[in-house]
Amino acid sequence: MSEKARLRRELLAARRLLTGEDAENSAMVLSRSALDLPELSEARTVAAYVSVGSEPGTRALLDALRARGVRVLLPVLLPDNDLDWGVYEGAGRLVRAGRGLLEPDGQRLGRDAVLAADAVLLPGLAVDARGMRLGRGGGSYDRVLARLAAAGAHPALVVLLYDDEVVARVPVEPHDRPVDVVVTPAAIRRTHRDAEPGTGGTP
Repeated sequence: MSEKARLRRELLAARRLLTGEDAENSAMVLSRSALDLPELSEARTVAAYVSVGSEPGTRALLDALRARGVRVLLPVLLPDNDLDWGVYEGAGRLVRAGRGLLEPDGQRLGRDAVLAADAVLLPGLAVDARGMRLGRGGGSYDRVLARLAAAGAHPALVVLLYDDEVVARVPVEPHDRPVDVVVTPAAIRRTHRDAEPGTGGTP
């Protein structure tokens, strides 16, 4: 088993131990903290995602952003694991999709719609001090980040995590890209996205 796979297994097991009350309380704190971020408070378009299961909750944040007048884009998983996008029109306009995901039921905007985002909320299992993120391993957001880089787009990259998911070091590969801001219930951490791919930024 690879180092990444081992770390994913440990982190997912820890998330499964969370109670519903713990997850809900964390989601409210995360939403309040994220809404105060300049990267989100000044954004006109935010690409986000709908949290499922024991993921750090995003639903209150999605509704708050939309109420603020922000255009919120949500991912639509394609058969090749790439992401299309649709506009979030409220919880009542979400439909169940594969892998337990929730997706918007409206018009598909195309893979390049994410290029219009001022900030991108990335799912993750862990982030280290360099800003290197551990995802679930499907590669969907690696493609998104590569698409942003190829287009010369530089939205703020934000990850919501539980406190114990900020780790000493995440194993990296050449295609990995660091994020800018990590929000946990206890703190907001900013990283430096100024390193070569796969090396991370300075702590």
